[in-house]
Amino acid sequence: MTVTQNLRGVRVTVIGLGIEGIDLVRFAASEGARVTVSDRRTEDELREALAAIADTDARLSLGANRPEDARDADVVLVSQGVPSDNPAVAAATEAGVPMSTMLELFMQRCPAPVTGITGSAGKTTTTALVASMLEDEGVPHVMGGNIGIGLLSLLPQIEADTRVVVEMSHTQLERVEVSPHVACVTNVTPNHLDRYGWDDYVALKRRIVEFQAPEDIAVLNLDNEVSRGFASATPARIVGTSMRGAPLGARGEGDRLVTLDGDSVVTIEGNASTVVLDRHELAIRGDHNVENFLSAVAVAGEMGVSLASMRSTAREFTGVPHRLEPVATIEGVTYINDSIATAPERTLAGLRSFNEPVVLILGGRDKQLPVEEMAREAAARCRAVVTFGESGEMYARAVREAGLSAVEQVESVAEAVSAAHRLADSGDVVLFSPAATSFDQYRNFEIRGAAFREAVEALQ
Repeated sequence: MTVTQNLRGVRVTVIGLGIEGIDLVRFAASEGARVTVSDRRTEDELREALAAIADTDARLSLGANRPEDARDADVVLVSQGVPSDNPAVAAATEAGVPMSTMLELFMQRCPAPVTGITGSAGKTTTTALVASMLEDEGVPHVMGGNIGIGLLSLLPQIEADTRVVVEMSHTQLERVEVSPHVACVTNVTPNHLDRYGWDDYVALKRRIVEFQAPEDIAVLNLDNEVSRGFASATPARIVGTSMRGAPLGARGEGDRLVTLDGDSVVTIEGNASTVVLDRHELAIRGDHNVENFLSAVAVAGEMGVSLASMRSTAREFTGVPHRLEPVATIEGVTYINDSIATAPERTLAGLRSFNEPVVLILGGRDKQLPVEEMAREAAARCRAVVTFGESGEMYARAVREAGLSAVEQVESVAEAVSAAHRLADSGDVVLFSPAATSFDQYRNFEIRGAAFREAVEALQ
């Protein structure tokens, strides 16, 4: 739906009061809409969110998503992750009530070209890297989206020459029919299979390039079979990234490749090759972060960022919270918070970032993803493994079957940290990289990561 008109006097129902819902409520209220908030949670559960919209005069309809709240609206605005069979969404669909989302509204209203970044892994780090490069370049810019920042609140800051970088999740892309001017796909790998079939998940990721025009740019990881295949889904100019120097298969003279030449990050355009820097100059660890940096260089180059700013960011950017985040070193043991690792593949990437002996903490709610490769890697590389939460027994069994006997199972994050502290030796890394979602015990991975930090701090 295109909501181009001002919403003054329009009856708007916002479904879901998370970060996006708050952004939607405040935006609609600022335009003079009559806003109803529909959320299945109670007032007590939404205390912080309600405080953020307390000055909007929004009507609250809490404790359920009531069909009448959507059916009687002029416009329904849906937060990401709210499924199509939600009673209020289904009622709006049946009644033909126009629906939109934070991302779609932002894309329609934004006065500057938008750069969007998605992927199964690496999209937040890549987005933050690009924003840091823009900061080092000293150009007006904004960053938002799935990285935890509402987009519509950014609109007053944006002018035609503002650089706009947005992290886009598959659930945000689900309800949009517009693609960004620069669209980046870091990779597409099995994820969220507890909710989506594989083909459906791939189709959602593909939407970031699906509505592009020939004058747009698609930055694709050519090492990933799925993201490489997205080149056939867009008429846009292709910019490739590759750790292996994969051939670009260019469709036009302007196509570029950002790759590794030995240990050097280079950009290749035509017959010209330009060295950005040596990969060992990156402040962030791991091959997966080299891959993220290649994507960031490709994207930032299309946004006019200089090599000097890319190099400055590379040497200074130490990462995003909950992504291989150093928390403390206690008695010679380094504690690393990688709570973002909600899939075995991400835990594998984290494990491979360290040469030191590792005590690995796994657990949470299983996403029905393959665990065998991660279990083999853990058995080969780890001094010990500690598991917790709903999937604790499953992970413990998988690691033992892979050949590691030093496995302990506990209930909570705090107990896991205590066990890891006891099992680790000076010079080791305790890696909190759960390989599962937080939803068995925590509302999100950030709160789970904070619990890990608190438990580590309690050791000192």
